[in-house]
Amino acid sequence: MHGKLIKLGTGTYFTSTCWNGAFWKINILNILHKNVTLKALQDGFIVNEETGYHNGIGKGINTQMRNSKWLSVFLIVLSTALVLAGCGGSNGGSSTGGSPSETEGSSGGAKKGRLTVYSPNAAEVNNPIVKEFQDRTGIEVQLISGGTGEMLKRVQAEAGNPLGDVFWAGGADSLEAYKDYFEPYRTSEYDNLVPEYVGSGDYWTPFAALPMVIMYNKDLVDEADAPKSWEDLLDEKWKGKIAFVDPAKSGSSYTQLVTMLTAFGKEDEGGWDYVRKLIENIDGKLLPSSSMVYKGVADKEFPVGVTLEEAALRYVEGGAPVGIMYPEEGTSAVPDGAAIIKDAKNMEEAKMFIDFLVGTDVQPMIQTEFNRRSVRKDAAPIEGIPAIEDIKLVDYDFDWSASHKDELISKFTRIITGQE
Repeated sequence: MHGKLIKLGTGTYFTSTCWNGAFWKINILNILHKNVTLKALQDGFIVNEETGYHNGIGKGINTQMRNSKWLSVFLIVLSTALVLAGCGGSNGGSSTGGSPSETEGSSGGAKKGRLTVYSPNAAEVNNPIVKEFQDRTGIEVQLISGGTGEMLKRVQAEAGNPLGDVFWAGGADSLEAYKDYFEPYRTSEYDNLVPEYVGSGDYWTPFAALPMVIMYNKDLVDEADAPKSWEDLLDEKWKGKIAFVDPAKSGSSYTQLVTMLTAFGKEDEGGWDYVRKLIENIDGKLLPSSSMVYKGVADKEFPVGVTLEEAALRYVEGGAPVGIMYPEEGTSAVPDGAAIIKDAKNMEEAKMFIDFLVGTDVQPMIQTEFNRRSVRKDAAPIEGIPAIEDIKLVDYDFDWSASHKDELISKFTRIITGQE
């Protein structure tokens, strides 16, 4: 079981995912006030296998909690609650493979509507935000999880009669590539967003800026030997030891591919020459899921990997022996985003949800709790990581990336399969 403390408007909670995917939200205030009738709410959200979170209970608890005399009480009550509620039982209420999981607002107010959200986001990001939205609005949210590619194909297949209302997360370039399936909407928070993170046409709204990094395991790699550039990944010593995901299955991996092509020359063969050499060094060990990169590096299955900054920082914060490098040639900080699905049946609720995601409640929280960079102009700096202006970035072209996605993924597939 893994978890983390989350602080949102309605209180401070310990969020956890059991091995079977069940999600738990436990109010820490009950423990601190010696309330032994602790209520463990099994909300039945879906754990996302593409970007799933991994962290130990002790590592997820902040310093104050570790030092508190109530820590032992917390762990005892938490364990008891989970056992009594049947964390591993058949009544977990979770589902996998993109099946829907329904939630209910915890307030006693009447429901004001319904909303179905498709999301490749990690469960620990989705769940507290969705719960807060439900509590504030009374809107009942149905959350369906899966990989970016899988969820976008679902949106495409349902065109004309969509079963979903909002697509939340996935790289902006992936959303741009599917913009024909999204409803243009300019959020009420538009003027507060950083212009560089906003796309043309209002087909999607940015949620968080996500730099790409090289992650390494400090128990396997000395800091002096850690790859500091994309070029360093071509060293023979990393052959078969690089965690990298198939860009056809992962939106973040596709962004990484375009980042590398841009760094070495996307308009000529320079970029593809690099990619061919990288594929050779990957040595056929292409992974199917983004979560396998940071989990694999943290668990010592791979010494190095290419992943999202926020995913690697979760492990750093949790005390795992991992480090990150921002490639010297330059990286990207492409935002993920949220979009309203075209012809959505719950249009007004969808607009409310988009506004909520980029508002002054959620955006500060994603920085303090998830190490994700806000897309708002008024966002405070995140302590402990470099400011975005201090990171060398490539000139990432959203439009080019979106319009060439099928072509680039096909070429990558031909190279990895030896057809080119």
